[in-house]
Amino acid sequence: MDHDHSHAHSSSNIKVAFFLNLGFTLLEIVGGVLTNSVAILSDAVHDLGDSLSLGLAWYLAGYSEKGQTNRYSYGYRRFSLLGAFINAVVLVVGSLYILSEAIPRLINPEQSSAPGMIIFALIGIAVNGAAVLRLRNDQTMNAQVVTWHLLEDVLGWVAVLAVGVTLLFVDMPILDPILSILITLYVLYNVIRNLWKTVELFLQATPDNIDLTDIIQKLEAVPGVQSSHHTHLWSLDGEHHVLTTHLVVDQHTSRDEVMRIKAATKDVVNDLNLEHLTIEIEYEDEDCSVRAASQEHQYEH
Repeated sequence: MDHDHSHAHSSSNIKVAFFLNLGFTLLEIVGGVLTNSVAILSDAVHDLGDSLSLGLAWYLAGYSEKGQTNRYSYGYRRFSLLGAFINAVVLVVGSLYILSEAIPRLINPEQSSAPGMIIFALIGIAVNGAAVLRLRNDQTMNAQVVTWHLLEDVLGWVAVLAVGVTLLFVDMPILDPILSILITLYVLYNVIRNLWKTVELFLQATPDNIDLTDIIQKLEAVPGVQSSHHTHLWSLDGEHHVLTTHLVVDQHTSRDEVMRIKAATKDVVNDLNLEHLTIEIEYEDEDCSVRAASQEHQYEH
């Protein structure tokens, strides 16, 4: 029930962020036309792309809450990862577009309306900042990438505010493209890093914050366990994980001792936020083809 509540909360947060972003985008379009500001209209186009990505993230976050089926026996949580991947790609493309617009302005700076920039910057910081705060505690990759979408907008509007205030006193229009480039490069770096994490999760890599070698050592330290093999840990969506392992015990181990070993094993991995846990107990004299294969390959760091 806790897992279901967590994902329902995540979907609700992304929903709020979507409507906040879409509402502000419409306001930007109207404001851009009224103030005849190409810069604000350009940002409106960028935010419109963000809104579409947020809508997709919201849909996939809700879709990922569906239970398991014969087709998807682990459920639909990994659809949340799909949302993270698509959003990251969109954000990379959007960032490259911003760079293509900002770099030429280093050579030919354009005058901007300082009062209009300040007003829209304050609104933009408030709206996007509220959405970031709403999502700050979500741990899924989908929510994290969405947060970077919104954080990019917050940082961008902070830059607009700084430039707007500065232009009230100093005629330095080149400040706008300089700050835009710096912020976009910073956000682009973090998005690419999150994109790579998403790809690793798709490839069923062990999550970065979990040491598989340490877990194996703890499993083999459980009283009654002689060795272990075929231990795999991967993540459904960056938050909920799956662990499978084979534990070898003495051939004379009783049923009660096996139950105790399983209970002790669950205690060892209790803090890993596991969605699925599979523990297979094998007796020492039991033939296991998986064990033979695993003995030929050692885990690499």
